[in-house]
Amino acid sequence: MSSMEGWLDFEKPIESLEKELDLLRLESKDSHKIKDLENKLKGVIEEIYKGLTPWQSVQLSRHPLRPQTRDYIENLFPDWMELHGDRRFADDAAVVGGLATLPGTKKSVMVIGQQKGRSTRQRMETHFGMAKPEGVRKGIRLMETADRLQIPVVTFVDTPGAYPGLDAEERGQAQAIAESIEVMLGIDVPTLAIIIGEGGSGGALALAAADRVLMMSLSMYSVISPESAAAILWSNSGLGEKAAEKLKIFAPDLLKRNLIDGVIKEPLGGAHRSWDATFDLVKKTILNEMKKLEKMPTQTRLKKRHSRFRAIGNEALGMRS
Repeated sequence: MSSMEGWLDFEKPIESLEKELDLLRLESKDSHKIKDLENKLKGVIEEIYKGLTPWQSVQLSRHPLRPQTRDYIENLFPDWMELHGDRRFADDAAVVGGLATLPGTKKSVMVIGQQKGRSTRQRMETHFGMAKPEGVRKGIRLMETADRLQIPVVTFVDTPGAYPGLDAEERGQAQAIAESIEVMLGIDVPTLAIIIGEGGSGGALALAAADRVLMMSLSMYSVISPESAAAILWSNSGLGEKAAEKLKIFAPDLLKRNLIDGVIKEPLGGAHRSWDATFDLVKKTILNEMKKLEKMPTQTRLKKRHSRFRAIGNEALGMRS
């Protein structure tokens, strides 16, 4: 991506060099100068991303140009047929899902994920990717449909958390999340969850109780956002940067603690800089993971799924004691 809006503060040196490179390509045919500047740009990107602070990593997981669920679906599953509604109350735009074909195969798959939106209007419609109970129940309905059809489930997780409004609580937000976790743990078909941006609290876990849970390398997965943690710990949500240093919410820490199963390394500079390369990596990962899961006997896979989430609970209890 040669030109971007929404540059983060620490990306400004990259922005400056990219503008210089674009201008040089327009005004000069000197391939050596262009190559030298390209190498300089690559070096600056490597240096910046090698020394990211926890707060910079949080910012990248929320980058406005980071690919969202619909971007992944439209590029990886071109025949996707969207399904709507929870059959009980409404259709929640924060959760999207439908039937598709696994790339390069003739096998069907159910794809579900949270959608944040980009424009102000889209973000209002999706409440910034925070599902209400009807959105969570839409996901449940689609997972149960996949189980009846005996097709695997792929989820894309990208949410700050479940919607916290009064109307959501009145319609049973906590119960819906608990039911979604129960359903995802119980269905027989292979399940794969990929955290593509933010994986926040129960809103994320509702679509992440899978056989395999993977993270994009610049995403985050947490029980609480840094800002909310700061509000609880120090009565000041403005201290989110300080909280981010303590929470251990990034892929390397979570992989070390066996809270996730793998990391998808993003292209140099992050997924927002190279959508095509990112989609290619994710497509290969989905196909590889599904091959492994489909080879595993159902009962063995279910036993592994249940035991890994019980182990997470036991570890959490051990950390508290």
